[in-house]
Amino acid sequence: MTDSTLSPLAQTHISFIGGGNMGRALIGGLLASGLSAKQISVVEPFTATAEKLKADFSLAIVNSIDQLQFDSKLEHVVVMAVKPQDFKQVALSLAPHLKTIASDRLLIISIAAGIRLSSMTSWLGHSRCVRAMPNTPALIGMGITGLCADVSVDAQARSKAAALCNAVGQSVWVSHENLIDAVTALSGSGPAYVFAFLEALQNGGEKLGLDSASARALAYATLQGAAQLAVNSDESAGSLREKVTSKGGTTAAALAVLKEEDWQGILEAALAAAAQRGKAMGDELAQ
Repeated sequence: MTDSTLSPLAQTHISFIGGGNMGRALIGGLLASGLSAKQISVVEPFTATAEKLKADFSLAIVNSIDQLQFDSKLEHVVVMAVKPQDFKQVALSLAPHLKTIASDRLLIISIAAGIRLSSMTSWLGHSRCVRAMPNTPALIGMGITGLCADVSVDAQARSKAAALCNAVGQSVWVSHENLIDAVTALSGSGPAYVFAFLEALQNGGEKLGLDSASARALAYATLQGAAQLAVNSDESAGSLREKVTSKGGTTAAALAVLKEEDWQGILEAALAAAAQRGKAMGDELAQ
C-alpha cells in the first residue's frame, strides 16, 4: 500500500475486536504498510492468541471489551473480527463503550460473514457501519474484499474502510447489500473451489501416470501462471481460452468433455447455492 493509499488511516486509531486469522492478517498488512503499532489495539480473550499477537506485533492487547479505552480526541475505526455466531453478544457488550466517541469520529467495519447492516446498527447503536467480505488469500496479502455501507457512511469513511481492506489486497464496493451474498459466493467461498480444482487436476495427472510430486507441481504452476497471464492481459478469459484451443487438438478434446458435462452450469449452480446459504445465514443470525 502506498502512502497515499494509507493516508485515510493516518490519524486514526483502529481497534480490533478479535485477533484470529483474518484479524491478524489485517493487522499485519496495516503494520507492513506503515501504520504504527500505537495506532492499533486488540481485544482478544484467548491467552495464547493474545500473547502471540503481542510478541509478533508489539500491540496493546486487552482480554475483554470492558478494558478497551477510546481517546475521544481521535478518529476511530472498530473492526468486528469475531465469529458470526458470537457477533450479537459481543456487539451488545461493546455498544455502551462506543457512546464515549462522537458518532462522526467512529466507523465500524464488520468482517463477520452473514451479519447484516441492519443487525449491526441495531446491536451496536451506531449507524456508520461497513460490511466487508474478505477472503483467505488476505493471509498472504493477495485477498479481495467486497464492501457495502450504510447510507450514513460518507466518502471519507468509505476511504478508511477501503484503505484498511487494501492492506491485504484489493477491494470492490457493491451498490446494494444483497450483492454481498454474491460476493460471498464468488470470492469469499471461491478459494475453496480453486483448491478443489487443483485437487482434481493433480489427481487426474496421477491417474495418467505422473508421480504425486510432479502432478502437484504441474497443476499448481499451471493455475498460477494462467491466472497471472489473465490478470496481466487486456483480453477476456474467453479470448485467452480460444487462443490455447487449436481445432482438433488436445485442448479442444478436453474442453469438449467439460462442455458435455456442463461444467459451467455446475459452477453457476454451486455459486447460486452458496449465495442462497449466505442469505439464509443472514436471516438466522439476525434473530
